[in-house]
Amino acid sequence: MMKRDRAAAILLVEDEAGDQELIRRALLSGNVKKDLYVARDGEEALDYLYRRGRYAEPADYPLPDLILLDLNLPRLDGRQFLSRIKADPKFRRIPVVILTTSQQERDVAQSYDAGANSYVVKPVTVEQIMKLVHALETYWFEVVRLPSLED
Repeated sequence: MMKRDRAAAILLVEDEAGDQELIRRALLSGNVKKDLYVARDGEEALDYLYRRGRYAEPADYPLPDLILLDLNLPRLDGRQFLSRIKADPKFRRIPVVILTTSQQERDVAQSYDAGANSYVVKPVTVEQIMKLVHALETYWFEVVRLPSLED
């Protein structure tokens, strides 16, 4: 298990309040110390990353160690958001897990082409969501070594 000297920062980009709450609960019950930040669409997520508006204070809104991204979002959708951040050297190292209801092969291929690190179809039951979020947490924060975002 990798030791962390601070809480992992996770940015959840999700417009559905019910899904936000389920993921939040699943993360709270996990083993890794983490802080969850939520953006309701791609525009708000860009504001978070670029520290605009209410996200201006870096101490309150750290760069995420992991982004959980829904594709079907209002304003700026997940596909557009992913393309933008993976084109920016400041953010391209942040792992992005697509977490969506879409099972379309085109969405899977386009997400990986745009730089997604994983593509996961949202489970249907609460138990399945809990298992999925715990598996993601274990993989991204206990198994793999993440790059420094400070460079």
